[in-house]
Amino acid sequence: MINLELSSSILFLLLPLTLLFLKSICTTFFIKSSGKHAPRAYPLIGSLFPILQNRHRFIQWTSDLVNNSPTKSVTIHRPLGNVRVMTANPDVVKHILKTNFQNYPKGVPSRDKAYDLLGDGIFNIDGDTWKFQRQVSSHEFNTKSLRHFVEEVVETELNDRLLPILATGATTQTTVFDFQDILQRFAFDNICKIAFGYDPVYLAPELPEAKFATAFDEAVMITTGRIRSNLPLIWKLKRLLNIGSEHRLCNAISIVREFAVNVTKEKKLELEQKQTLNSVDLLSRFLNSGHSDEKFISDIVISFILAGRDTTSAALTWFFWLIYKNPSVEKEIIKEIKMKKEKLNYEDVKDMVYTHASLCESMRLYPPVPIDGKQVLNDDVLPDGTSVKKGSHVTYHIFAMGRSEELWGSDWMEFRPERWLEMGDDGWVFKGRDCYEYPVFQAGPRVCLGKEMAFLQMKMVATGVLRRFRVVPAMDDGVEPVYVSYFTAKMKGGFPVRIEERVI
Repeated sequence: MINLELSSSILFLLLPLTLLFLKSICTTFFIKSSGKHAPRAYPLIGSLFPILQNRHRFIQWTSDLVNNSPTKSVTIHRPLGNVRVMTANPDVVKHILKTNFQNYPKGVPSRDKAYDLLGDGIFNIDGDTWKFQRQVSSHEFNTKSLRHFVEEVVETELNDRLLPILATGATTQTTVFDFQDILQRFAFDNICKIAFGYDPVYLAPELPEAKFATAFDEAVMITTGRIRSNLPLIWKLKRLLNIGSEHRLCNAISIVREFAVNVTKEKKLELEQKQTLNSVDLLSRFLNSGHSDEKFISDIVISFILAGRDTTSAALTWFFWLIYKNPSVEKEIIKEIKMKKEKLNYEDVKDMVYTHASLCESMRLYPPVPIDGKQVLNDDVLPDGTSVKKGSHVTYHIFAMGRSEELWGSDWMEFRPERWLEMGDDGWVFKGRDCYEYPVFQAGPRVCLGKEMAFLQMKMVATGVLRRFRVVPAMDDGVEPVYVSYFTAKMKGGFPVRIEERVI
């Protein structure tokens, strides 16, 4: 094993020298045009050097590239002929997500890279298996389920766990919470209860260490590294030798899968004891559908944890940051909250128009999922005139679209919920945007099933917290949080805050 690790270390020491040598050769003899607004590409290695130079700000860098392009699309050449078109053009987004949907699946390469973690879960597959999972899942998002989610699951988690923890922190000015972590705990408990009928009690007063959560975060981070890798041979070699990040990934996934298997086993036992086919949660529905294969069901559990835990908590983290930075918006939200009774029901939450607009505006600037990619099944020409070849990839850039002056005007950098509203006879009326201009929840056949559930949860949290407390960032003056992205976006290093009682 020592010899393997030594050989691997030598390989990675030689790699930068090899790349520098290739760069000198390519710069001297060959230059390939990628278009005026795309990074310069060289034979064999493509645009590897600017990609590596911007690897720590990949989302921001590629956002600038597409928004500076007249067509809102750029072609990026990765090593060994791997071509990826990145776009912030709504016409192109509609083309790949709806008009020519069948020609733009997730694709085998992406599926293979994420397979160890996501397996055959709904976010990692195409075809009949995807259709089946989507059909079964859709029954969980009817009005009855959403009402139960708001008035029982979220209400209980909010009043019995989240608010008491914040109240304890508000008693002293020295307590600093990582609010991102707290929101992840809150969302994790919620998704487990509504989807699996299981309460992990992750948001407890002592904020317990959770082996699963740590392993899940590491597995997501390393899997994202695989997907974005410019030299896949490196991670594949690591996996073959079971060293480095691939060794850590293997360990992390075993912990994640153990959790998913245990949840599944408990649910099977519960259903056997009840001796009934009545479905009360998502996991029951899948088990009662006749698909009891442990691996398949575990894939489904892991996918829904990824969707329910990370996306809403990411959106809320940036929402509370922006609310603090924009006190006039906070004032309007408080005004709306004061018009509602303290114990909200389903209709009350749905009717919170200004809060809804504020969340939309927050996700415009800081989308929970900043980019999403598809593989080209057959040669095609995109609506902006870009030709794409079979096997290449098209990525629509949600983060860039939220920063497009053409879509949002010259004040796109401002946090202004009013851009989502118009004044009616009885006050604000929500004015939605075309889903292909604002694909935060995807669009077309793969549009997010949990969109309404996510909004209901976020509005409940915003209302419950802001009614009683001020969330004050515990950062040095002038320090801005950094937006980083794996499968979902996070605030780098967490979101340190102090909690203050609000006087209304």
